[in-house]
Amino acid sequence: MANTAVADADSGLSRAQLAARHGLTVAGARPTLVAYVKQVWSYRHFITTYAHAKAVAAFSQARLGQLWQVLTPLTNVAVYYLIFGYIIGTSRGVPNFIAYLCVGVFVFNFTQTVALGGTQAITSNLGLVRALHFPRASLPLAVTLTQFRNLLYAMAVLVVIVLATGEPITVQWLLAAPAMALMVIFNAGLAMVLARLGSKLTDVKQVMPFVMRTWMYGSGVLYSVKAFEENLPALLVHVVHVNPLLIYIELVRHALLEKTPLTSSAPQLWLLAVVWAAVMGVGGFVYFWRGEQEYGRG
Repeated sequence: MANTAVADADSGLSRAQLAARHGLTVAGARPTLVAYVKQVWSYRHFITTYAHAKAVAAFSQARLGQLWQVLTPLTNVAVYYLIFGYIIGTSRGVPNFIAYLCVGVFVFNFTQTVALGGTQAITSNLGLVRALHFPRASLPLAVTLTQFRNLLYAMAVLVVIVLATGEPITVQWLLAAPAMALMVIFNAGLAMVLARLGSKLTDVKQVMPFVMRTWMYGSGVLYSVKAFEENLPALLVHVVHVNPLLIYIELVRHALLEKTPLTSSAPQLWLLAVVWAAVMGVGGFVYFWRGEQEYGRG
């Protein structure tokens, strides 16, 4: 091998040409996008196992354990109902406001926890990133999977609440599944975008709670956006209507609740939901992949 290398060097080949001839690659180089997709797929069992371990560990010190996955959003619902539904009176004009509020809080909580966890997906796992070789997208994807698992528990409770408040079981309930599937894709892309930003800008972690709180107020979580859109300029009203969180929340409400008010027609909501899932899912994955070789350095 040494003789071959010497012969190649004598022939005037560059280092890159020599590396290519002998099958050598740059350590830590970013793989092609197609190769990266294959790597992530090959680590799917690691992602699911890691997500399960994180979900179990999150409440391991609490007496009620994973029951807090449901108790936390239920407690939030109780507080929001007291303040917004009872004291302020935003429940007026909204049929079955309790179920309406529960859907908003539970679905929003899914995106909020994914966003906050995605921001720290790299920085909170630097030891793992620096010690092992694996596609780093596994980490924000595991965050999304962990919170989706929590959402399924919450949805089981939500079904009980919806039925207890008088909503009938209809075929339309089946539409909740594709709505949540599109939201999972959107959230996975969002987690990857925030993971890359959070790995380089540590202050993102401090800013995100304020961003999510503002996003919540503009997403019709606690009340119908019709309650305030008349006070907004036309451009901002349009921005509110294409807000992805509002869209996914309204699709789940439309599926589970018979007479829920919608800001746009159902076909338009579905079209926007698909577009947002495609743009954020694919765009977030590509954006994260472009920084693959940077994570854990510095």
